[in-house]
Amino acid sequence: MTPPEFVTVLNTPCVLTDIRALTEDLAGLCRDGHGAARSIDFTNVHIVAMRAVDPAFYHATNNVDWFVSDSQVLTWGITSLGGTGHERAYGPEFFDYFIRNGDASLTHYFLGGSQDCLDKLLEQVRILRPELKIVGSRNGYFKAEDDASIRAGINAAQPDLVWVGLGTPKQQEWISQNKGVLKAGALLAVGFAFDVNAGTKEDAPRWLGPLGLTWLYRLAKEPRRLWKRYLYYNSVFLLKLGVQLATRQPSPPPREV
Repeated sequence: MTPPEFVTVLNTPCVLTDIRALTEDLAGLCRDGHGAARSIDFTNVHIVAMRAVDPAFYHATNNVDWFVSDSQVLTWGITSLGGTGHERAYGPEFFDYFIRNGDASLTHYFLGGSQDCLDKLLEQVRILRPELKIVGSRNGYFKAEDDASIRAGINAAQPDLVWVGLGTPKQQEWISQNKGVLKAGALLAVGFAFDVNAGTKEDAPRWLGPLGLTWLYRLAKEPRRLWKRYLYYNSVFLLKLGVQLATRQPSPPPREV
């Protein structure tokens, strides 16, 4: 298939796409065969800013195939740098759209969440699309020594899509470490999509998304856990984006200290 166009924001090459186009492109990737799993990261301001200042995280995400903007603020940043024909592909909304509308012949594996969250997610998926082919699942509470058995389970099932909801940065690190040995079509880092679609956590009202205020709602709900993610990393992003707009030069990779 034709490689997608992208715009580099700070040092992250963001794909120009939208929910419908991404749904079709993912199906195309999976039909191309299982030679090497592709990784798709549903990327927000936090992730782009972390890649700009955290060398370990930058290297952990350096083999991501597609960074897809699931943040309205990041989407505006892409547009400000000349990107056209793209829209925000918010992870929880994309998950719901793909389950409802994606190619029904594709097979799915789900990795992440608590067992309660995962059970509710799978129940909801079966209600939305009874014919969907679920070939395996595993909750997100595991240790490094469990990786081998998880890989073996995925490789035995050979799913088209592995949905990974472990949260940032764990999901990116896990995908980076295991991508090269997994027999799958695509690995999707979707984080919060598991909780939202399982109904175990409340998402921001949908109307806040196009206003770029989803982060503010989540910060108000979980200030202790999310204050650094939003207040610090949002500031890093805006400062570095301002520099990039002024110079029209992407940010260099973060330096090791």
